Amino acid sequence: MTSTPGTAAVARVDPPLDGDEAATLLGFLAYHRDTLRLKAADLTSEQLNATHAPSTMTLGGMVKHLAFVEHWWFRCVFLGEEYGEPWASVDWEEDADWDWHSAVDDTPEQLWALFDAACADSDSVIAAADALGQPSRRTGRAGTTFSLRWIVTHMVEEYARHNGHADLLRESIDGVTGD
Repeated sequence: MTSTPGTAAVARVDPPLDGDEAATLLGFLAYHRDTLRLKAADLTSEQLNATHAPSTMTLGGMVKHLAFVEHWWFRCVFLGEEYGEPWASVDWEEDADWDWHSAVDDTPEQLWALFDAACADSDSVIAAADALGQPSRRTGRAGTTFSLRWIVTHMVEEYARHNGHADLLRESIDGVTGD
């Protein structure tokens, strides 16, 4: 589901128990995207920017970071494109964590619009691919390509890790817990 949290209920759909490879992987990716939406739903700018010591991580920063990660892996690595905006104008040398830090300047509506657009764009890249085994245009440090299957699996891992952080941050903000 790609509705901005706070404007409509976020309804997570469990990944299929008996789906084929693509349905299972994409089901888990959608599930974890919606888990993030649930964890950060209905929060004000102040709440999205709240930290829980000793970490400087915020839910707003996490939403923006995951929008960037979607863009990086599907557009830049898989398709071999250069950064699109807002990422292209960032001085990453000056602030390697700009995606996390700059979220304080964005409204919740801007963060969710960026996130939802990045997810929709990634979904269009996946849908246009020939197969999960299709190799990326860019290579990793070892000079080898990534399969689309690896990228989707990595994105599930990325969301799962950050959704654990989101659990702790959300509970520290207003006591909301849940899976």
